[in-house]
Amino acid sequence: MRHFLDFEKPVADLEGQIQELRRLQESDDSVSTDEEIANLETKARDALKNLYAKLTPWQKALVARHPDRPHASRYISSLIKDFTLLAGDRKFAEDRAVLAGLGRFRGEPVAVLGQEKGFDTQSRLRHNFGMGRPEGYRKAVRLMEMADRFGLPVIAFVDTAGAYPGVGAEERGQAEAIARSTEACLGLGVPNVSVIIGEGGSGGAIALATANRVYMLEHAIYSVISPEGAASILWRDSTRAEEAATAMKVTAEDLKNLKVIDSIISEPLGGAHRDPDAVIAAVGDVIAGALGEFRGLPAHDIRLQRREKFLAIGRSLG
Repeated sequence: MRHFLDFEKPVADLEGQIQELRRLQESDDSVSTDEEIANLETKARDALKNLYAKLTPWQKALVARHPDRPHASRYISSLIKDFTLLAGDRKFAEDRAVLAGLGRFRGEPVAVLGQEKGFDTQSRLRHNFGMGRPEGYRKAVRLMEMADRFGLPVIAFVDTAGAYPGVGAEERGQAEAIARSTEACLGLGVPNVSVIIGEGGSGGAIALATANRVYMLEHAIYSVISPEGAASILWRDSTRAEEAATAMKVTAEDLKNLKVIDSIISEPLGGAHRDPDAVIAAVGDVIAGALGEFRGLPAHDIRLQRREKFLAIGRSLG
C-alpha cells in the first residue's frame, strides 16, 4: 500500500481510481478497463509531475521524511559488497543509530558509515529513529581512524533529524563526541564522500558530512535545526514550521547556491521512494566518480582540498 503525503492528494485520488478499475477487471473478465486505466495513469503522472515541479521547502522536508524513502541500510546492502558491520565504541556501548563497517564498493575496499532511521515501529525504536548518541559518533571516529590507517576511502550516508538530545547522551558528552567526529572527518588522509539521502539535521549530520565531496539527493534537506525546532525558538510556535523551512534555505538547490554542497543527485519523479533502485544506482555512480577524482592523490593534498572547501563556505556571499 503506497503512502501518500497530504499535498499528493490529487495523485492519490487518481491512483485510487486506477486500483478500483484493476480490481473490477480482475473480478469480471468480460469488463475491459484498459483504456480508462491508461488515461488515468497519464493523468496521475502529469499531476505528479506538476506537483514535484514546484515543491515548497516544507514539502521537500516532508518528502525527505517519507516513511518509504530508502534508508542507509538499503544503500549499503545494494552498493557495498561483503559488508561487515562493526559494533561498539570501545568506551561505553553500541549505538544502532549509526552503522559502521567495512566492505567493497565496486571492487574497492572502503569504510562505510550510515545513519539508519528504521522502516517500521520496531526497527525505528531499535535504531532510535536515526538519532545518534555519543557512542555512535565515537564508533564513527574509531572507524575513520581505522580507515586512515589502512588507506580506505570513507563513504557516509547521512539521514538524521539530529543527534539524540536526551539527558544520558548529554551526560556522556554528546557535543564533544560530535566535535571529535567532525575533527576526524577533517583530518582524514583518505578521501571521504558524504551523501545526504534524507534529512541532514544539525551537528548530528555534520559529524559525518564534513567530507571532500558532499552530495544531496534532490528532495533531501540539510539544516542547522529542524523547521519545527526553528519555529519553536523563533516564534514559540512549532506550527510555523513551513514558514521556517522557507527562511532557513534547507533545500538542495539553496545549499548548492550557497556552495555548502558540491552537487545534487536527481531523484525519480515523485521522490526516491517511488523507484529506490534507480536512485541508489545514481548515488553509486556519483560516489564512484568522486572517489576517482582523488585516486592516487597524497594524503596532504586530500586534507588540503577538504580544508579549503570548508574555509571557502560563506566567503563569496553577496
